[in-house]
Amino acid sequence: MPGDLPMPTAMFTADELAVIRRAYAHQVVATAATTNPRIEAAFATVPREKFLGAPPWQIANLGGGYRPLPSSDLVLAYQDVLFALQSDKGVNNGSPSLHARLLAELDIQIGDRIAHIGAGTGYYSAVLAELVGTSGHVYAVEMDPDLAAHAQAALADRANVSVVNADGSQWPQQEVDGIYVNFAVARPAAPWIEGLRPGGRLVLPLGVPRQDRPPKGGRHASHGAALRIERGEGGFAARWISTAYFVCANGGLTIDDNEIEALTAAFKRGGIEFVKSLLWKTEPRIGRCWYIGDQWALCYDDV
Repeated sequence: MPGDLPMPTAMFTADELAVIRRAYAHQVVATAATTNPRIEAAFATVPREKFLGAPPWQIANLGGGYRPLPSSDLVLAYQDVLFALQSDKGVNNGSPSLHARLLAELDIQIGDRIAHIGAGTGYYSAVLAELVGTSGHVYAVEMDPDLAAHAQAALADRANVSVVNADGSQWPQQEVDGIYVNFAVARPAAPWIEGLRPGGRLVLPLGVPRQDRPPKGGRHASHGAALRIERGEGGFAARWISTAYFVCANGGLTIDDNEIEALTAAFKRGGIEFVKSLLWKTEPRIGRCWYIGDQWALCYDDV
């Protein structure tokens, strides 16, 4: 972060803060209902305050909007709450427990190559970097130049992370083991499906943008679900993970009103939790799909 910005204060020693980070990580994975010790260790290691910008920090209210924290003590970063990164656009450093659950579904192994699409300021890119280890690599892709610049600075000490300022719909540009998407989309981008190596996993929030745009904040999903996609020999297995509401995509993944209407109708009908496969550039079986989009579908049949 630039040196002339105000910095967080420290009311706890480094040793005390290490214990606080461990307690935070333990609570996060418990709330996420995952017992993955590697994810807990990653959350206990990464200093979240490096990725939140200069104080005064703002956290999201449950009913909408933000409120400033009364102190710039960096220990306040270790809560399972949403911190605003760009409050005017509704961009947050997301819920740690939600991300812990989604990261568990990505099934990251040491040595994996992971594309993090919508990396923001890079906090979850750093968590991913811990999970892939020094033999793996994380491509942290962020379209907003200010967020990407912050990520570049905050991740500069991690040789296994490359920050890319680009439209996430164009990445990855080579085969990867996993793709982690951190904004709501109404359809997957072609590189997310075609860039998965055999056995590769994609976790993405499928979502329909709200029709009303709030006076402050970005356009969030009115219906949303996190999905896990895995590339197998015979096609793509798909599975519902949970409900999930993220800020909606800009750039190459914005959609028209017809797509919004069709996907909204599918969410209102229900049944996404029974989806078992994703069809890609394959003719779907009418009556066997939860949703049929342009050259892709989510279906109830096994791969």
